[in-house]
Amino acid sequence: MSHAQSATSASVTVFAAPGSWIESGAVAQCHQVAALNGMIHVAGMPDLHPGKGAPIGAAMASTVLYPFLVGSDIGCGIAVYPVRLKKAVPERVAARFPDLDQPVDPAELSEYDIPAGWTDQLGTVGRGNHFVELARIDAVLDGEHAARLGLTAGDLVLIVHSGSRGLGERILRAHTEVHGAGPAPDPAAYLAAHDDAVRWGHLNRRLMAERVADAIGAELGEPVTDVCHNSVEIRDGVYLHRKGAAPGDGHDVLIAGTRGTHSYLVAGHAGPDAGHSVAHGAGRKMSRADALRRGRAKHTVEELRRTAVGSLVVCGDRQLLFEEAPTAYKRIEQVIGDLVSYGLATPIASTLPVVTYKTADLAPRRGGRR
Repeated sequence: MSHAQSATSASVTVFAAPGSWIESGAVAQCHQVAALNGMIHVAGMPDLHPGKGAPIGAAMASTVLYPFLVGSDIGCGIAVYPVRLKKAVPERVAARFPDLDQPVDPAELSEYDIPAGWTDQLGTVGRGNHFVELARIDAVLDGEHAARLGLTAGDLVLIVHSGSRGLGERILRAHTEVHGAGPAPDPAAYLAAHDDAVRWGHLNRRLMAERVADAIGAELGEPVTDVCHNSVEIRDGVYLHRKGAAPGDGHDVLIAGTRGTHSYLVAGHAGPDAGHSVAHGAGRKMSRADALRRGRAKHTVEELRRTAVGSLVVCGDRQLLFEEAPTAYKRIEQVIGDLVSYGLATPIASTLPVVTYKTADLAPRRGGRR
């Protein structure tokens, strides 16, 4: 864990073991953020990696509200829904997945109170590292806590990782077009719009879970967790910005691995040093361009559609298949190990993918079959 303090900068703490791979560019970004006016403390998580202008995997406390430290995907988060399905055969489930690039018909939304009245893209997953996954509880690591959540080994869950789509983007753009990376001139107005986007993200994840459960013939339970990792809150009188960091103060959080590895449900108990936060995933090890270049030299498309754990990936976008390959990410066990060693989280259960959906696979396969 590295500490740094200077007369002009806020303190920076990175919660990663000396052996953990953290890109120097990401640490440099933490120090750039620490030098901003009003910054108090920057906490880097073990999944820390460079982002556009601000690090991803960081919690940043300040007396000044900076919208760019939350980014455009306000309210992005991960929800976990228990599901019941008689038989989870990967091929059968994959074939029945709905097209989550197509939004829900507005006519079907009359019963919902839609935040900001923004129906555009509602019920869609988006690109990048977003996904919807049918997974199985592989190992229960804290029996008492798992029992409280009603989870046992072998149970199926739907994991939904997505955010506020175009709404969050519109909110950030409205700010940056006038103020760039500067502070919010009217924090209350930004927070009101931000809170709409956070609620929209929760609704979006719920709608996708319902669409998938309906399509695969599964019974959907209430979420055991739905926590967002791109947000800002007023905490102890200051603005706590999180970008790729989940609230870790008494929350159960799903920390996503990759589509070919475990993910971990953990109980977070992080204090002020860690910005009351935990990691949100394995964290990228390679840029998208690097992952594409190296992946094409090493893997075929078909190799990437079936993972080492026997799960299937639904992804019609070949470039995205390579960019999001498991090898592009850090080892999730290292991230979880770092959180545990610093006392920030306790693992509850691990999950393994059955089918991971990235984007619809609509291209006709060779031989004319869909």
